[in-house]
Amino acid sequence: MRKKFEILILGASYGSLLGSKLALAGHNVHLICLPQEAEVINANGVEIRMPVRGREEAVVIDSKTLPGKLTAGGAKMVDVERFDLVALAMQEPQYRHREVRALLGRIAGAEIPCMSIMNMPPLPYLKRIPGLDCKALRDCYADASVWDVLDQDLVTLCSPDPQAFRPPGEPINVLQVTLPTNFKAARFEQDEHTALLRQMEQDIIDARLPLDGEELALPVKLRVHDSIFVPMAKWSMLLTGNYRCIRRDQMITIRDAVHSDPAESERIYARVAELCISLGAERDDLVPFEKYANAAQGLLKPSSAARALDNGVEFIERVDLLVQSIARQQGLQDAAIDEIVATVESHLSVNRLRAAS
Repeated sequence: MRKKFEILILGASYGSLLGSKLALAGHNVHLICLPQEAEVINANGVEIRMPVRGREEAVVIDSKTLPGKLTAGGAKMVDVERFDLVALAMQEPQYRHREVRALLGRIAGAEIPCMSIMNMPPLPYLKRIPGLDCKALRDCYADASVWDVLDQDLVTLCSPDPQAFRPPGEPINVLQVTLPTNFKAARFEQDEHTALLRQMEQDIIDARLPLDGEELALPVKLRVHDSIFVPMAKWSMLLTGNYRCIRRDQMITIRDAVHSDPAESERIYARVAELCISLGAERDDLVPFEKYANAAQGLLKPSSAARALDNGVEFIERVDLLVQSIARQQGLQDAAIDEIVATVESHLSVNRLRAAS
């Protein structure tokens, strides 16, 4: 009989997608979130609406009906010692908050392996890349000192390729999946922790959702890779699509960001891929532009970063700045990337001035 894992996920929005897939596979999941989110999730569960090939309507996953248990609560009272794995699924600036920061410290003290599914890789993960000057990258983070407690041998990165959002006007326990691709995780440094990931990978593959008299295999799998560079394939996508949604005078959809000038999009995509290869990635670790461009045709909303800036936030995840900083280290500067960073900085400056006034 396979072991039932106890998984702690920091973040109940995007994290509820991975959490529901793990609960469908029979594992127990506890989400860290705001009190109002926890109240709704504990009372009603999580509802994931997911497109499935061959079905006209989205399939609904109700966490209350799954083999594993899914619960939610705040950061302050959680007992970290009972968990086998922690998934970091909050936006990077949120880890500065006092209770979340303290929880991260307790996780580090308990030496629990952590898998980040943030777009912004935690600093300890970047330390696994030979030759990278991580000290020079600290300014890319909202507060780099948050990450100093974590051991790089206990941190891995998982590319959050599936696209999902909370539908406006719906309860906060509802998540709509728009692009049901896979989570792609890199191995841990230690074999025993990688083995844990590989069991979860297989359990998710084997899991079936009973629906209309059949056992339905669902998309959005967990894929574990030996290369530590596989999750960095997302960098090309983010710089080509997500951050280029952010324009000086408006926010546009990811589809329009990619397809309004396909040649320039392909050039930026290739430039960031070249950067990943300069760090040690193999070409096969990355995703071809054509595959991403095809997927982007269905991404009909501005990115979460664009929406957040449009709503006046003062901090977002700065993968744009991280890529620019690493590119400078590698001698691979690019004017288009510099313009992306400058545009994001412009919006953040306006938002911070408004907040201070």
